[in-house]
Amino acid sequence: MPLITPQIEEYIRTQSWIRRMFEAASELRAKFPADRIFDFSLGNPDVPPPSRVSDALAEIAAMSVKPLSLGYGPNAGAPSVRQALAVQIAREQQMPLRAQHVVVTSGAAGALNTIFRVILQPGDRVVCYAPYFVEYGFYVANQGGQLDAVASKPLTFEIDISALEAAIGPRTRAMIVNSPNNPSGIVYDEDELKNIAAVLQKKSRQFGKPIVLISDEPYRFLTYDGTTVPPVLPTYEYSIVVSSFSKSLSIAGERIGYIAVNPDMQGVDGLLNGIILANRILGFVNAPIIGQYIVEKALGSGVDVAIYDERRRAMADILDAVGLQYTMPKGAFYFFPQAPAGFDDVEFVDLLMSENIIAVPGAGFGYPGYFRLAFCVDKAIIQNSLPAWERVRKNYE
Repeated sequence: MPLITPQIEEYIRTQSWIRRMFEAASELRAKFPADRIFDFSLGNPDVPPPSRVSDALAEIAAMSVKPLSLGYGPNAGAPSVRQALAVQIAREQQMPLRAQHVVVTSGAAGALNTIFRVILQPGDRVVCYAPYFVEYGFYVANQGGQLDAVASKPLTFEIDISALEAAIGPRTRAMIVNSPNNPSGIVYDEDELKNIAAVLQKKSRQFGKPIVLISDEPYRFLTYDGTTVPPVLPTYEYSIVVSSFSKSLSIAGERIGYIAVNPDMQGVDGLLNGIILANRILGFVNAPIIGQYIVEKALGSGVDVAIYDERRRAMADILDAVGLQYTMPKGAFYFFPQAPAGFDDVEFVDLLMSENIIAVPGAGFGYPGYFRLAFCVDKAIIQNSLPAWERVRKNYE
């Protein structure tokens, strides 16, 4: 008799393309020298954390000898951390927030799973634009829901409002927006967010229940060419912001993030009580206490964005040199180019792998025909990959 469910068996068979390509890169490392492998598969930030993170760790080490200094914390997060986060999020979202409206979580992933545990019932649906971060589908399915992806416009990845409106039905409970976006690097402007909010307001009235807008913002800090990320909370009453410090402080392994709930939402206190409870019963108990201390002490600092911008330009030079079509990312650290004519995305990624270039097929982000390149690697790796790209080019010209 099988020990695992058919659902998990299916997940294993069709597991995340990101992880599959990362594992393929690991196999290549066992066969080739490091300088002959060009791994653009995983969004694992390699830029050193800001100095305040090191300072915070030193302070934490000094205080760790005190009783309970590393013990259980409140399920919602340490009060001083919530207060500090409320001040920063209020500034970013351009509306007043109090500590009670912020819950500290085990990363943005923990935040999303916590929210879905509170608002979803089996059979409910969550909508998002494609391309999207593939784990969204798993997080929604964890609570018996289904993710409905709406295709954005080819190459530019601009939103299609009419398609969004058509995708929302009576079981739609929430929408996720991710800006700056993984994998496309687009940033939604204020008008696009207002158009999304208008559709959600209309559909909420039509179906007699609020549709929650969840803004997933781990890359808010990482934009280029003067691009700004507009606030979501003032745009729509039933809005929630989730984020993490994985990228901004380069502490992805520490798993620390937050949920910020619109204080003007009807029923906000009940929602927050549910979130705090779910944060515990899902098994997170409380966000990692060392991570909370780090965030409190390092809040307001961040990694050097200029390093990522240099890499972005180096990757654009590569793609231009080999004639691939793409939209220049305005944020995050990904490119999402189009596979050349005559290839689907999986075939082209296989071709790239033949030259030890590791990318992720667009099918893994709900958008076949494209592929993702993560440029959170040393600039020299990007530049040194050009000869390999040129060899690949001979197969598609």
